[in-house]
Parts: sequence; structure tokens; C-alpha cells
Amino acid sequence: MDDARRESAIFTTDVPGRLDRLPWSRFHWLVCVGLGVTWILDGLEVTLVGSLGPAIHNSPSLALTETQVGLTASAYLAGAVLGALLFGWLTDRLGRKRLFTITVLVYMLATMATGLAWDVWSFALFRFLTGAGIGGEYAAVNSAIQELIPARRRGTTDLAINGTFWGGAALGAVAALVVLNPAIIDPEIGWRIAFVVGGGLSLVVLVLRRWIPESPRWLMTHGRPEEAERIVAEIEARVAAERGPLPPPAYGPIRLHRRAHVTIAEVVHAMFHRHRDRSILALTLMACQAFCYNGVFFTYALVLTKFYDIPAAHMGWFMLPFAIGNLMGPLLLGPLFDSVGRRVMITATYGIAGGLMALTAVLFAAELLSAWQQTAMWTAIFFVASAAASAAYLTVGESFPLEMRAMGIAVFYAIGTGVGGIFAPLIFGVLIQGGERMELLWGYLLGAGLMLLAAGVEWRLGFAAERQPLESVAAPFGQAD
Repeated sequence: MDDARRESAIFTTDVPGRLDRLPWSRFHWLVCVGLGVTWILDGLEVTLVGSLGPAIHNSPSLALTETQVGLTASAYLAGAVLGALLFGWLTDRLGRKRLFTITVLVYMLATMATGLAWDVWSFALFRFLTGAGIGGEYAAVNSAIQELIPARRRGTTDLAINGTFWGGAALGAVAALVVLNPAIIDPEIGWRIAFVVGGGLSLVVLVLRRWIPESPRWLMTHGRPEEAERIVAEIEARVAAERGPLPPPAYGPIRLHRRAHVTIAEVVHAMFHRHRDRSILALTLMACQAFCYNGVFFTYALVLTKFYDIPAAHMGWFMLPFAIGNLMGPLLLGPLFDSVGRRVMITATYGIAGGLMALTAVLFAAELLSAWQQTAMWTAIFFVASAAASAAYLTVGESFPLEMRAMGIAVFYAIGTGVGGIFAPLIFGVLIQGGERMELLWGYLLGAGLMLLAAGVEWRLGFAAERQPLESVAAPFGQAD
């Protein structure tokens, strides 16, 4: 059979129905832990950057200004944008498993190198490379998770895993209490040790991921149904040994053309013609939450220091409740995204977060909040906003066909982060350096307005994906009639 005939051949597969019928098992826990643990490490490392902001600012070897602190945060996000695009493209072409190994290696080495930075430019470079690894992780890991988890629990699981970033953030807040305590360790050494140790912990991730197979859905849509069948059979054997006889497939087989890769033209057509409304929705959700989160979170320690005179050594006490609120939001609200539905829950979480943020901004400007009251307000806001932000990644992953899932996540993560995230820390850094609450008020109100805008767009353009097979939510390019 020549290449042209092989490309056009049609095959039938029940891989999706067999994956979606599986009862929850140790295999699914392995997927969640092996892939999701990166978010914990990322949360630990990013929170340390936020908590260590004043210590790095006062470091004799770096001596960064508030604006430069914001600049290095923007460098991290710029790296995440470029890393997402590069590794997202490679993930769709080379497979999920190969790329989520490469991206965690990039993240690990760059994070450890950050602890060895000698000036503002080396620090910014290593933050850029760390961001590149994390951007690639978002594309490779989110696509793999969505393709391996049964449809009935996809929303709950995806939100919970993305939310574990804040479990790492809580650990980072506690670690900051140690590394910034001069009675325990010199802060100039402490912040460096924090990065080196945090990066070294990624070795655990590499070990766990050895036992996670390639996504059968990726193999299926890339003309390798025999490999997909073999991996599904191995998964079924593991689950059946633990849970007993398996139920029949959740739905019938699908017919696909045997093909390798989608073209750039097909990706562009899907984004801007076939699924134009979903592209608008994805961009809006990603950009609005990115501006809100990155503007507030990356500069939160500077706000506490500048306006409330909180010592750097005490910063972890204020970051800890903030992180816990962000962790609990997706864990407690996540199941509602599979039961009540995506459209209602995403609209509600974005809208409530935006309204509370506007209220908090006004109270901050009027000097009606103490440091602890300010922290309590942010904790309440981001309890809701964390679920909203995690749902943005879920929505992007569900919006497009399997063959371009990682690239779709990467593109909208990159554009959203570029539009809403890269400039937010720099803008807020400049506003904080000005030292005027009224100036910072406008930054907070802009973030609140963007969250409310996203709520309106979700209500108008949101689609039902809860408990539905990925192939039904967005038909594969290769699906045969």
C-alpha cells in the first residue's frame, strides 16, 4: 500500500469508550500524582519568589528595585509564553509522554540555576527559562490528563490538579518562614537554597512519570491504533485486577482516517473559522484571569511591605492563608463543574471574583483594611478566582479536536498570558513603587473589570462539555463520516 492510500485508510476504534468506562483506580491516582505534582512544585517555587521578593530586593548581590522585581516576574511569564508555544507544538507532533519528560527537566535545571544568579540579568534569564519549562508543562500535562481521565470526572479532576499549585504555594509560604528567618539562616543564603532545593525536588516527578503511558487517544488520532489498543488493554488489566470485572464501553466505537499530523492550515481554520466562538471564549478567560492573578500575586509581598510595613521574615504568615484559600476553591467547587455544568459555574466564579475584587480595591484605597483584613479579603476572592482560573485551562483543552489539543492549550495560554500576564506584574510594580494607594486602586479595578468581562463572555459563548466524551465535544480532524 503506497503512502497516499495508507493516509486515507479508515479504521474503527473503541479506545475512547473503553477509557471513559473505567472505574476510578490506582492508575488514575498515578496519573493525577505523576502529572499534577509539577503544579505543587511550581506553586512552591513561585510563592517563594513572591515571599522572597523583599529579601531579593534587599539582597546585597542583586539589590533589585521594585520595578526590577516586576521585570523578573514578567521575564518568567515571557518564558512561559514561548515555552508553551514551542513545547505545545512538539507535544502534538511527538506525543504527550516524551514532552512532559523534557519540560520537567527544563524546569528543574532552570529553577536550580536561579539560586546561583549573580545579578539582575542572570536572575531574569533563569526565571525566563523556568517559565519556559512550566509553559511546556501546561500544554503537555493538561492534554494528557484530559485524555486519560474518564469523562464523568474530567472537570473535577482537572480543576483539582490545577488547584494543587496552591498546595505548593502553602508549602512555599511555610518554607519562606524558615529561609527568611535570620535566626535560622542568613536570608542572602536562604533564598538561594530555596530555589536549588525546590528544583531538585523535580527528580521525584521524573521517577513517577516513568510509569505513565503514552495517551492512547493521541496514538489513535495519529494513525497508530494498534499501539493505542495495546496500551488500553494494559490499563484495563491493571484496573480489573484491582476493581474486578469492567463494565461495557461507555459508548460505541468511532471511525477515523489513518493520518499522522495536522497541518498549520488546519489548526488555523479550526481556531478562526470552525471554532471561532470557542477561540474568543478561550482567549478572554485566559487573558482576564492571567492579568488578575499575575498582577496581584507576584506583587502581593511588596504591597504588604510598602503599605503595611510587614517585615520580610513574616511574609509567609500572610501568604499561607492566601495559598490555602486558592487550594480549597478548586477542590470544593470542582465537582460542581461536572454536575451543575461548565457555563453556570464559570460565569459565577468569574463574576463573584470580579465583584469582590472591586470592593476590596475601594476599601484598600480608603485605608479601611489592616494587613490581616486585606489578606482575608484576598483569600476570599481567590477561593473563587482559583476555581475560575483552573476552569479556563479546562475550557481551552475541551474546545478543540484531539489532534491539536496541546497546541490549543499552548496558543491560548501564550496569548492570554502575553496579553494579561506579562505586563501585569510590571504595571503593578510601577504603581507600588509610586507609593500611592489611589494609583494602585486603578490597577486593582482594571483586574476586577476584566474578571467581570470574562463572566459575561462565558455566559454568552460557553458550551456544555460536562460528562461528555472529548470526541463529542470537539470532533477529531480525522473522524470519518
